[in-house]
Amino acid sequence: MKLFPLHLIPNDTKFDFMRTRWVGVAIAALVFLASIGMIVGKGFNYALDFTGGTVVEVRFDRPADVDGVRDHLEKAGYSGAQVQSFGSGSDLLIRLQPQEVAAGENAGEANNRTAQDVQRAISVDGNNASIVSAEFVGPQVGKELALNGLYAALFVLVGFLIYIAFRFEWKFAVVAIITTLFDVLVVAAYFSLSGREFDLTVLAGLLSVMGFSINDTIVVFDRVRENFRSLRVEPLEVMNRSINQTLSRTIITSLVFFLSVLALYIYGGGSLEGLALSQMIGAVIGTLSSIFLACPLLTMGALAVTKQDLLPKARDVEELARRP
Repeated sequence: MKLFPLHLIPNDTKFDFMRTRWVGVAIAALVFLASIGMIVGKGFNYALDFTGGTVVEVRFDRPADVDGVRDHLEKAGYSGAQVQSFGSGSDLLIRLQPQEVAAGENAGEANNRTAQDVQRAISVDGNNASIVSAEFVGPQVGKELALNGLYAALFVLVGFLIYIAFRFEWKFAVVAIITTLFDVLVVAAYFSLSGREFDLTVLAGLLSVMGFSINDTIVVFDRVRENFRSLRVEPLEVMNRSINQTLSRTIITSLVFFLSVLALYIYGGGSLEGLALSQMIGAVIGTLSSIFLACPLLTMGALAVTKQDLLPKARDVEELARRP
């Protein structure tokens, strides 16, 4: 018995994606430049992971009102405090911007004093708060985390470049890196534009967007290579057929990934909101870029791929000849 295949769209679609390739690349270029301008001009709303500050974990006798706690902290002079619940409704995580150290105090004493001030400010009649933990994140640690995040992103990009150049051809590698950078910069620009907090979970989300984007692009590139070797048609037709043949797979994969991350966004709590949001946006942008940007770039200028670029190497022919 043959199982009914799962297809959101037919496998034999014949959309002419290459017809609008110049328009798609032009729009992508404008969005790319606008994203860079937004990031450079406005920057990010860095969380305490990068700026330093005090993180206080408190536990109430009964579930607490997050907005009420935030108002109490505002009145106590802790403006811009970030309050989020985690675990049960009685546990809250409070993030405070760096506070001034009084004369004669060391960093540990200042941190304890801040925690005690927070406890007094948020405790109310019938629902007292107790300090579970209080940690101070220094600005130097924040700079190291930022640099490590940058190194991780560069390491991933270089690894992708080497793998794709070895597995396919250098033109594919360059296009894949351009597409991945586009996806990551657009997602990062959203956080810059919206002013949402940029913390380590968002950074992890951006790195996962890079992986998702590369995976999606490689699937299309693999079909492009196969069609170039087997079909006797023009390169534009090869690109069109390759995108159409992988379109159903691309959309289904992206949709399943998006729904999984949406569940994380809804039920994962505030601490995972940035991670889930970056991945949801990345799923949408990565799908669009793999269809409307990656293949069109392989038909333009020095990046244009020809049949000669993808002829099987001698060892490939020998391996194919040995197969039954």
